[in-house]
Amino acid sequence: MPPSPDPIATFIARWQGAEAAERANYVLFLVELCAILGVDPPDPAAGRTGPYRLERGVTRREDDGTSSSRFIDLYRRDCFVLEAKQGANPTQQVLFADHEADRRANIRRSKGWAQHMNAAKGQAERYIRDLPIDEPNPPFLIVADIGFCFDIYADFTGTFRQYTHFPDGNSFRIYLPDLANPEIRARLRAIWLDPQSLDPARQRIGVTRDIAGFLAKLAKALEGPATARHHAPQHVATFLMRCIFCMFAQSVGLLPPDSFSKLLEDSRNNLAGFVPRLGELWRAMNAGGYSVALAATIRKFNGGLFAPGAHGGADPLPVDADMLNLLISAARRDWQHVEPAIFGTLLENALDTAQRSELGAHFTPRAFVERLVLPTVMEPLRAEWDGVKSAAYDAETAGDRPRAAAIVRAFHARLCAIRVLDPACGTGNFLYVTMELMKRLEGEIIDLLANLDPGEGDRLDLAGAAVDPHQFLGLEKNPRAVPVAELVLWIGWLQWHFRTRGNAPPAEPILRDFHNIAEADALLTYSRTEPERDAFGALVTRWGGRMMLHPITGEPTPDPTDRVALERPVDPKPTRWPEADFIVGNPPFIAGKDLRAELGSGYAEALWLAYPDVPKSADLAMHFWWKAAQAVKGIRPRGRPKRAPNAPPQATARPQTLRFGLITSNSIRQVFCRRVVADALEGKPPLHLVFAVPDHPWTDGAGSAAVRIAMTVVASQSSAAGGALLEVTSETEGHDGVPELAFATTIGRINSDLSIGADVKSAKPLQANERLCSPGVKLHGAGFLVTPAQARALGLGTMPGLERHIRRYLNGRDLTQSSRGLMVIDLDGLSESDVRLSYPALYQHLLLHVKPERDMNNERYRRENWWLFGRNNALLRAAIKGLPRYIVTVETAKHRTFSFLPAEVTPDNMLVCMGTDDAAILGALQSRIFEKWFLAACGWLGVGNDPRFSKTQVYDPIPFPPPERTRRRQRRGTRRPPQ
Repeated sequence: MPPSPDPIATFIARWQGAEAAERANYVLFLVELCAILGVDPPDPAAGRTGPYRLERGVTRREDDGTSSSRFIDLYRRDCFVLEAKQGANPTQQVLFADHEADRRANIRRSKGWAQHMNAAKGQAERYIRDLPIDEPNPPFLIVADIGFCFDIYADFTGTFRQYTHFPDGNSFRIYLPDLANPEIRARLRAIWLDPQSLDPARQRIGVTRDIAGFLAKLAKALEGPATARHHAPQHVATFLMRCIFCMFAQSVGLLPPDSFSKLLEDSRNNLAGFVPRLGELWRAMNAGGYSVALAATIRKFNGGLFAPGAHGGADPLPVDADMLNLLISAARRDWQHVEPAIFGTLLENALDTAQRSELGAHFTPRAFVERLVLPTVMEPLRAEWDGVKSAAYDAETAGDRPRAAAIVRAFHARLCAIRVLDPACGTGNFLYVTMELMKRLEGEIIDLLANLDPGEGDRLDLAGAAVDPHQFLGLEKNPRAVPVAELVLWIGWLQWHFRTRGNAPPAEPILRDFHNIAEADALLTYSRTEPERDAFGALVTRWGGRMMLHPITGEPTPDPTDRVALERPVDPKPTRWPEADFIVGNPPFIAGKDLRAELGSGYAEALWLAYPDVPKSADLAMHFWWKAAQAVKGIRPRGRPKRAPNAPPQATARPQTLRFGLITSNSIRQVFCRRVVADALEGKPPLHLVFAVPDHPWTDGAGSAAVRIAMTVVASQSSAAGGALLEVTSETEGHDGVPELAFATTIGRINSDLSIGADVKSAKPLQANERLCSPGVKLHGAGFLVTPAQARALGLGTMPGLERHIRRYLNGRDLTQSSRGLMVIDLDGLSESDVRLSYPALYQHLLLHVKPERDMNNERYRRENWWLFGRNNALLRAAIKGLPRYIVTVETAKHRTFSFLPAEVTPDNMLVCMGTDDAAILGALQSRIFEKWFLAACGWLGVGNDPRFSKTQVYDPIPFPPPERTRRRQRRGTRRPPQ
């Protein structure tokens, strides 16, 4: 009996070179393709829609308000959209070789073929935009040339705004004979059945965490206790980074295979020889040539990483047997699949004693980074690329291929000159992701050039023309993060090189010291620092954070011996950022109210002096936002930054930044931060928000709790269609703890509060309401709170007049849930001597329970007036004076309620208080009309994204009805005459 024919070979032979008849062939072709992939064929048609079917209908809404029906050739919900074409000339495509490079050299596509394939991709992208809003956009887009190839594109960011080559520009095209390869069929099968399993970031998270775990153990062992083995953290960091690069270099073939692992394993029998052998290898890598340690000639790496004394360490560190085993275990891992987008964060944590316990618990998912980088950097570049492709296709259609190639070549030269700046780059995650996305675009450019001018890609390589790390600039204050960021960029660049160029090594030196990551304060430059001193000349210090048990109360209390001297910058000026085409990044999150506590009074005051246009209550990130906005406007301050009120800013011409995209906390929509945004959007020249996500989950990668952030992208030119506002509609826990998000997108003019529509937050406050609404008191000392039993022990009920100073106290939880029944010691208006003489029991209580904490406070008023609240809130006291009751609401809460409190109750600062006893005002606040106003005008805060009652935005602009006494006077006809 003859052997059964191979169904895959039969399929390839049957369709290879099929007649160009797309409508007649594509259904049969796709059904047979499903059979050889081992997946179910499409479902039978039932109406226009369905989760998995051929000719899936969508409705396209045009700009003029009309709509039309369109049909997707093959659609599978949550998986892919496939657009089929059959326009190639098979007689020109019969040469299939074993290697992609040979295919590029031998396959000659018919004139206009690349243009047709690109048009098909654009058509599929429009289909995806036409899908109903309740259907998630699929991660994959496929363009199939029937009988010839499949072009695979993917977008795993969750926004589905840019589908790029998958897995890269070298292997995104699957030719029909490639289906004989089981790995290729497995890839297509995964696209049909489990597309998220192909997400490169997901695949790499596990191996990256695994490697970082070994490095954390090794760093801990090397730093060790204070013994002869103890090494400085900077020396440990340099040693580990050099070892890391050696492990990576042997994985990708830059060092002989397994050579570094063998050096480590041979050292088991000769620990004393470990340091000299490794030192000799590093010297050879720095200069190039023969290495005795590896018994091989190696390439020249240079680039500063292996230079003597680089980054604070020259010689290798001695290791014991346990440390050597950790190094060997790490070297055995597959370093070519490490994910640089999170590796830098995990490596920095491994080098930081305080963060090692949280290693791998928090990192910023790559998809989150791409969500900002794509609209900031890639969308304008791809829009420009679309125009370049159209011009090149026109030239090719006219028969002028040299001119078409010249147009594409010119754009490639521009791409290689683009500069991207991250002004707070940390370990370089944003820069690395931007670089890889630009390399993907470069792959498309080279692919088109190979079609227009065969061999052009090789000539570009020889000329050294390529997107590389020198284009990605960073500023970073943490000296430990600077070399990590450089390492991340180079590992990422080399990974991309070997993925797209096979085993061909890059030109020597392998690494180059571009000095593109600088250790610098991105906000302030100053000539020197000097110790802060108070009015009496004594050094000003702050508490270092260490706790102790109080010797009398036995309660945890700040350790008074843990003091850190505060430094004040001298002659502070705004830092001049490097010139860049794009600015993107994630500045540090410090709320405006915490600037003094976190940075010290001297630095905070220097910051406010250097940036007079940024409100003092704005978050630290808004200073980065303001500087980036100035760069897009083309303004650079000159001379001392402080200027006279209303004076125009002095500026010098500079190359203008095209766009910036920054992460801030979601409090950017609140009053003081929003003012920075409004000034940029309304000033001259005006800027425009082209992309925004008002509320987004985030982890900062340093082991802290999750926070809520906002993403904003700003450009100088407005789009006719407006900006894209993304709102998170669902959050689910995804693979490896990375949240999976769904979005709803609205297009229109984005307001300064990151909304589309009526700009309600531009409403002006009324003078009549100015002093009526205020938060409650701020204690700054838990010792002010006492239980009723403690209050009686202090004399309440027995000492006359004490009821004025020990009062009921409520915070938000007391008001909305069950009250704790606490009371508060309120000594407003009394001096220290008054308290000591009149109420000695209260004085002694506060001396023990409040003064130790206040002595650690950075604010002078609170240290000196330790028996008083940190914020007495004279405005509140004046507003409710003489009233039997007043209205309160919790400042931040999911459900908004208002209620009366008796005048004798002291409110916490998280209660917003309104100085009126009128029930009509309470009724107006509880109305549905006010609720709609509140939700439109309020701020949003916290992980739960709860609405926040802001008096300036919510209360002050409302013309509330006059108080009851005024209405009574009006009813009696005694209305005051008009003024």
